[in-house]
Amino acid sequence: MSEIFSTRNRWFTGSVLALLVVFVIAALVGLVWLPRAHASGESLWDAICSAAGAPGRFENASLPEEKAVYPTSVVVSADMMGATTPQQVGHGATLALACTMCHGAQGTSPAGTPHLAGQQASSLYKQLRDFKSGHRQSAIMQPLVANLSEQDMRDLAVYYASQTRDRPTPDRVGPATPRLVRDGDPMRNVGACASCHSPNVRRPATPTLDGMNADYLRAQLLAFHSGARANDINRQMRNAAHLLTPQEIDELVRYYASR
Repeated sequence: MSEIFSTRNRWFTGSVLALLVVFVIAALVGLVWLPRAHASGESLWDAICSAAGAPGRFENASLPEEKAVYPTSVVVSADMMGATTPQQVGHGATLALACTMCHGAQGTSPAGTPHLAGQQASSLYKQLRDFKSGHRQSAIMQPLVANLSEQDMRDLAVYYASQTRDRPTPDRVGPATPRLVRDGDPMRNVGACASCHSPNVRRPATPTLDGMNADYLRAQLLAFHSGARANDINRQMRNAAHLLTPQEIDELVRYYASR
């Protein structure tokens, strides 16, 4: 038996070497070639870390060095917003008077801006925090949130979450549910959109996309696709959107805007 597992046995030595070669090739493909093929402007090391499951990095030159590597400064959890009080909603309604020009009187946008009414408070709060910290860039929003306190942002979020968005009665049947919404594309490592963005899921700090303005949806998908928007935790949206074709983006936009 010892002679079989001996370096003097050329069959044993050859088998071990062949196994090592296969292992090295598989590691290069899985940790180097595929991550680089799917990477969006990131370094080789970041691509390897992403493939290995390490949290993705985000670097924002406008932030201090100790904060620049995180996609957000918000700690997301199921109870991040706490209990809502009528005083919060009332204070948020007062603050929202400055938002009506773009987001409508009750959070239903008449223009190419997102609908805020009925969104999860945690999602709205996270985006306000990200605008304020610079993790999400916007020449319009950043000056507007610059002077908001922590409590102001929480109150604004719970106010809009308490509103009901007006939905016009559709005059036709909307498009069928795209496969990417229902099932995703496992072969490309793209998860099903409905697993995070369905109104029934209520995932913390995740927006509901149903009925969202088409121009806004397209702009955000393209921003995630190019990496211009990078406040998604663990690169979830960037990794998915980077792999979408223009036709798939149009299909998703038409579907969600019609709901």
